Amino acid sequence: MGAIINISRRDFCKSSAVLSGGLVLAFYAPGYGSRVAEALAAEEFIPNAFIRIAPDETITVIVNKSEMGQGVYTSLPMLVGEELEADWSTIRFAPAPVDDAYNHTQWGPMQGTGGSTSIRSCWGQFREAGASARIMLERAAAETWKADPADCKAEKGFVINKKTGRKISFGTLADQAAKQPVPENVELKPAADFEIIGTSKKRLDTPEKVNGRAVFGIDVNLPGMLTAVIARPPVFGATVKSFDDTKAKMIPGVKHVVQIDRGIAVVADHFWPAKKGRDALQIEWDEGPHASFNSDDQGREYLAIAETPGVVAVNRGDVKKGLAEATKRLDAVYEFPYLAHATMEPLNCVADVRTDFCEIWVGTQMQTLDRNAAVVLTGLPKEKVKLHTTYLGGGFGRRAVGDSHFVKEAVQVSMAVKAPVKVVWTREDDLKGGYYRPRSYHRLNCGLDRNGMPLALNHRMVNQSIVKGTAFEGLIKDGIDHTSVEGAFDTPYEIPNLFVDSHMAPADVPVLWWRSVGHSATAFIKECFIDELAALAGREPYGYRRALLNKHPRQQALLDLVTKKAGWDKPVVAGRGRGIAIHESFGSFVAQVAEVSVADSGRIKVHKVVCAVDCGKTVNPDTIRAQMQGAIIFGLTAALYGKVTFKEGRVEQGNFDDYQMLRINETPEIEVHIMESDEAVGGIGEPGVPPVAPAVANAVFAAKGIRLHQLPMTPELVRNALKVV
Repeated sequence: MGAIINISRRDFCKSSAVLSGGLVLAFYAPGYGSRVAEALAAEEFIPNAFIRIAPDETITVIVNKSEMGQGVYTSLPMLVGEELEADWSTIRFAPAPVDDAYNHTQWGPMQGTGGSTSIRSCWGQFREAGASARIMLERAAAETWKADPADCKAEKGFVINKKTGRKISFGTLADQAAKQPVPENVELKPAADFEIIGTSKKRLDTPEKVNGRAVFGIDVNLPGMLTAVIARPPVFGATVKSFDDTKAKMIPGVKHVVQIDRGIAVVADHFWPAKKGRDALQIEWDEGPHASFNSDDQGREYLAIAETPGVVAVNRGDVKKGLAEATKRLDAVYEFPYLAHATMEPLNCVADVRTDFCEIWVGTQMQTLDRNAAVVLTGLPKEKVKLHTTYLGGGFGRRAVGDSHFVKEAVQVSMAVKAPVKVVWTREDDLKGGYYRPRSYHRLNCGLDRNGMPLALNHRMVNQSIVKGTAFEGLIKDGIDHTSVEGAFDTPYEIPNLFVDSHMAPADVPVLWWRSVGHSATAFIKECFIDELAALAGREPYGYRRALLNKHPRQQALLDLVTKKAGWDKPVVAGRGRGIAIHESFGSFVAQVAEVSVADSGRIKVHKVVCAVDCGKTVNPDTIRAQMQGAIIFGLTAALYGKVTFKEGRVEQGNFDDYQMLRINETPEIEVHIMESDEAVGGIGEPGVPPVAPAVANAVFAAKGIRLHQLPMTPELVRNALKVV
C-alpha cells in the first residue's frame, strides 16, 4: 500500500523532533481554533494546523476537503501559497485528519465536502492561514537581523531585508518563526497583487495518480486484512428471516459468515471467494411493504398527488389573474427518473476495530459523521477512532451520506470477526442498493402578455425529499425541502406573477443529493420551458432570454459570450440544430450552446458544446475548465441514458451494460470560456451539469421541431415525439 499521509500526534511530534526541535512551523488562521504552537510546547497533538514548513523548504498544506477529482489538493494550497508569498514549486499537500479544527466553515460542527463549497468556504480561511504564517516569518527574520519588521518582506520562499538586500529562506527561519506570536488580525492581499491565484497550475496530485502511488479506498491493504461482500436486502425495507451458510462456508478462502444490520456478510481471504460465498448463501427474506413497488404505479401516484395543492415555495403577484388575462397560454408536464451516482470506484471501506482503538480508511465526503458513527458502534471515545481519508474515485454526493451506512458495515464486520476488514460493494450492489437522485414530476402553466412576454407562471412539483428523516432534516423550512425547489422558486427571469408549490412524495426509495441536486431537474424545466415560450412568442431564444434577464447583467454578459463563441449568428451545419441554456447554481453562472443531430433511429448525436462560465474570481483556470468538461460529460450521460426503474420492489438496472455511461466516441467537442470577473468566488464542481441537458433538448427542437419533456432523451422517446409531429 502506498503511504497514507496522516498527521497523528505521534507522527507530528516525531517529525518535529527529527526536524531539529521545532523546525516544523505550524500556523493557524485566527478564529479557527488551532493551538498548535502551544501543543508543541506541551508535546500535545492537536491536528488543526494548515501549514507545515520543513527545513528542506517544502511547505505542506493540510487540506480539509476530500479530493474526488475536483482539484482541491491544488486549488486550496494555491490560496495559502498566495498569501504566504511562497515559491509554488515547494508546495505540497496532505489530507487532514478528522478534527473540529477542520470543520466546514458553513455547515456547522462537522467536517465534509460537497455543495461546491470547497473554495467558497475556505477562501478566507486558507488565505488568512497563509498571511499569518508570512507575518511570523517576517518577524522572525527581523528578529534575526535586529531589523525593523516593516523592512522585511516575504517573497517567493524568502524573507528579504529591503534596506540591506539580505535574504533568508523560509526553511531556515522556521524554528525562529515558530516562537513568534500568532497575529490576531491579518491584512489580505488585494486581487490586483495576486501572482498564484488566477494562474493555471498543474495539479499536485497528478504525479502519484500517474505513477500508481495514489491510494484510493479500494487500494488499502493491511496485514491480516480480510475482505467482505455483503448480501443486502433485494427490496428496500426487507429483513432477513433466516439463512443457510453451509454452501458459502464450503468455498475455499471463506472464513466467516456474519449477520449485521444491513444483511449477511461473507468474509474471506480475498474478494473473489467472498463474492462466491455471498452468491452461495441461501437467504429467506421478509420483503416487507415495498415488495410490490414498481415505477409505473409510482408514476400514477405522483400524477394523482399533483392534482392537490402542495406547500407554497413562492407566491408573487396574482397568478390566477395573470393567467386569465394572458393572450397566449402554454401548459407542459416534465418528468425525471431516479438516477444512480455510478461512481467509477464502487463503495468500499476498511475498518480495523480492536478493544481499545478503531482505525478506518475510506473515501468519504462526511468525515465527522462517519467517525461519530464508528464511535457509537464501538463505544470508544472519539479520540480512539481514527479515520483516514483516501482519494475518492468519484463522489457526486454518493459518499456524503448522513447515515454513514458503508462505514457502519465495515465497522460491524470488523467487530464481529475481530480483524481488519475491507467491505467491497460490487457495482451491482451500489446500483441496486441505493441511494438515488429523486424521481420528480412537474406541471407548469404559463400565460404570455400581448408582447409575448411571460405574465404569470404556475409550477407544481412532486418530489421525494432528500433530507426528510435524515440527519439533515433541519434543512426543511416551513414544509419546504429547499433542495427540491432550488432553481425554480428563484428563477431570474422577469415574471411578474409566480407561484411554485411542492409536494414531498412518499419516501419509498432511499434518495440522496446527486451532483447539482435540485438544479439537475429544475434547470431543465426552466430552460426548456423558456425556449417553448420564446417559440410561442415568435422570438429568437437567445434574445428572448436576454430580454427577460434585464436585471441580471452577469447572466446577460454570459449569454453574449457563449453565443459569440458558438457562432450563434452563423448558420449551423446542415442537418444539425443548435440550442442554448443558462443557469445559476452554487454561486456561479454557466451558459452552454449544444449542437446536435438526430438520426432516423431517434438517436441524438451531440457534436459540440460551447460553455461559458462566470464563477467570480478564478483560482485555477485549468481546474475550472476540467470541471466544466467533466460536468458536461456527466450531464450528457444522464440526459441521454440515465434512468433507474423498479419492478416488484427491485431495481431493474445493475451495471454499465444497462446503466450506460457516455462513451469516448460519443463525447462531443467541448469548448470552455471563463468570464473575467472580480466577483466573489462561486462553486465549480456542480454548476456545469444543469445547463447541458436543456441545451441539448433545445437543440433537438431546432433540428427536428420536437419538444422533449422527459429524461433520458432515448431514441424511443425521440421517435414517439417525431410521430406526433
